Amino acid sequence: MWRLGFFFHKMAFGLLSVFLPLYIVAIGGSLVDIGIMASAALFFAIPAAFFWGYICDKTRRYKRYILISFLSAAAFLYVFTLTSSVGMLTLLYIIMSMLHVAYEAPKNVLIAEFYTREDWERSYALYEALVEGGWLIGLLFGFFSSTFGFDARSTLLLCSGLNLLAFLVSLILVTDPMLIFERRLVSMEKAIGFAYKGVVIASKLLDGLLLDQKIERDNLYAFCSGLVLFSLASSTLFTPLPIFFSNNLALPASAVFIIYILNSGGGVLGYFLAIGRSVQLEEKVLIRRITLFRGVLVFLLIVFVQIFAYAAILAAAVLILMGFAYALYFVYTLSLSMELIPAGKAGLFNVLISVGGAFGSFLGPFIAQILGFNYLFLIAGGIFILAYITFIFS
Repeated sequence: MWRLGFFFHKMAFGLLSVFLPLYIVAIGGSLVDIGIMASAALFFAIPAAFFWGYICDKTRRYKRYILISFLSAAAFLYVFTLTSSVGMLTLLYIIMSMLHVAYEAPKNVLIAEFYTREDWERSYALYEALVEGGWLIGLLFGFFSSTFGFDARSTLLLCSGLNLLAFLVSLILVTDPMLIFERRLVSMEKAIGFAYKGVVIASKLLDGLLLDQKIERDNLYAFCSGLVLFSLASSTLFTPLPIFFSNNLALPASAVFIIYILNSGGGVLGYFLAIGRSVQLEEKVLIRRITLFRGVLVFLLIVFVQIFAYAAILAAAVLILMGFAYALYFVYTLSLSMELIPAGKAGLFNVLISVGGAFGSFLGPFIAQILGFNYLFLIAGGIFILAYITFIFS
């Protein structure tokens, strides 16, 4: 039940994710303006994410930072209704993003501490399935608001109200764990297991036996680099994508929301698949395969958009598969990060995602405006392949 507030929070940002780029263009902004807003917000959110992750582990208090995130989002989205200046909206969005990321690290830690390592994948998948359902409903709200002609003020007030509801629900339901030890216990188990494996191999060597195994340490740097590259590719592709559907495929706003609803629906299916099955393959192998699959899908998008009669349908099918793949990727990388990243640095996962997202949020709109969307798809697909190669060494 403590996750319910996050459900309403994601409803608001699901609606905002498509509405805001379309709104910026509608009030006279450009693709570059969208890129500057998104990338600047993510750049400033990087130190903020690290700070919130550090301070929540330092104080061992998590609820208060979740409440700060939800309440500040409600306040800033209300202030959005008081201006139609692209510059002012960009400034407000940057400040809101710095406070908004306060909930990410505490949420990840709460799940890690409330459940054992064996249940992390299922627990993260359950959480993500719930909030992805909220995101999907938010997109449905966007579809209906654009279909029935709701103005921008009404849409922004709805987003603000949903965040206020998330704050009130979390105030009642979220509690801090009484004992905080699961992540440290997992780290100790890995260190002991590594030492034991070393002793076994040394014993075989001393006995003159042939070895059929070797010691391998996790390469945290390669894993972190893969996270950054995957995030870079995703934000490069998705930041200007609503404008592609709106301008290049000449789809109305309601149809753009439908495509993103389908993308979110694919994510929900992916999260439910992660809930209902055990991880039979090693997480790292699954992460590599999913990353490669996303890259292939982007290249397919280049081909499909040339088939003008069915471009929108084929592009929607690709986005469904992308949402499905991302759901599995996110669950496995988040679970693995809680194992690899030491306690006290819980915000590092979100920092790495923000680094890639910040660069991609500017790079995507810039490439789309200067070179066109085909080059955008080609570059984004290439970065996914590079991320796949990086994960091989993790």
